[in-house]
Amino acid sequence: MSAADTTTAKVPPTRQSPPPSAAPERPRRKRTSSGAAVPWALLAPCLLILALVLGYPLVRLVTLSFQKFGQSQLWGFQPAESVGFDNFTNILGDSEFWAVVFRTVVFAGAAVIFTMVSGMMIALLLQRVSGWVKMLINIALVASWGMPIIVATTVFKWLFDSDYGVFNALLSKLPGVDMVGHNWFASGAQGLSVIMLLVVWGAVPFVVITLSAGLTQVPKELEEAARLDGAGAWGVFRYVTLPILKPIIVMLTTLSVIWDMGVFPQVFVMRGGHPEAEFQLLTTYSYDRAFVVNDYSQGSAIALLTVLLLMGVVAVYMRQMLKIGEVE
Repeated sequence: MSAADTTTAKVPPTRQSPPPSAAPERPRRKRTSSGAAVPWALLAPCLLILALVLGYPLVRLVTLSFQKFGQSQLWGFQPAESVGFDNFTNILGDSEFWAVVFRTVVFAGAAVIFTMVSGMMIALLLQRVSGWVKMLINIALVASWGMPIIVATTVFKWLFDSDYGVFNALLSKLPGVDMVGHNWFASGAQGLSVIMLLVVWGAVPFVVITLSAGLTQVPKELEEAARLDGAGAWGVFRYVTLPILKPIIVMLTTLSVIWDMGVFPQVFVMRGGHPEAEFQLLTTYSYDRAFVVNDYSQGSAIALLTVLLLMGVVAVYMRQMLKIGEVE
């Protein structure tokens, strides 16, 4: 036996620890049908109210637009007759209808642009004033927002009165300006401009309050980094503030378009319940056809076309929101 054999000890094999036992699998909870029905049960009262308040009028509107329904049918002297698409054919072939559509689109577009620009400027201003000034401005905004439309329309009608209007008196104090006795409603363009100011005055508070809330979510670090990179006030607003506020701006713009295209009481009250031809918008035009001319079928058809036009605006809004969601 060699020395190597006598000095080398046999090492026993290492004990292998048993593999850890797999953790017991927890039983999966099956999603019951009752859990999926809870949201619908919570929404059921609201959906029921909407169906009762909006469902029947909408169905009736669609039905009347495909019928011949005038005063004789209203009093039951003659039955309503189905005329198919004749009402829509007559309306779409009427040049007066397209003039009203053009006037409504221009009016709503100008009001929306004026509202959004003014609201953004006031919201940015509120970020740079002291606390008590911001509080006073917010109180004034909420007060103007909460004022009833009829009251606001009456005030504006007095402000722009040709004989006793404050606005004419203030303009007449400027050098070389004589606006005493000027009638703002002698032409449709000037009269609709006054009505547009009234609409903007009532819509700006909501836009300012919403944008002010959105501006509080803009990170100050990003603005400071942009300034350090050499961006001015416009650069910070364009490349930092505006992209963050884009979803809010899209929402406010869409709502403003819907509201401004549906303007009715401002025009109706401002013109004493009888808007002239150059003051007609889609809402007042539909009202006149239905309740002045007593052609309820054509009035319903005009209202239905207005609804379809607004649905197109909503479709554009949904597409923009989906694009924003994909980017985020």
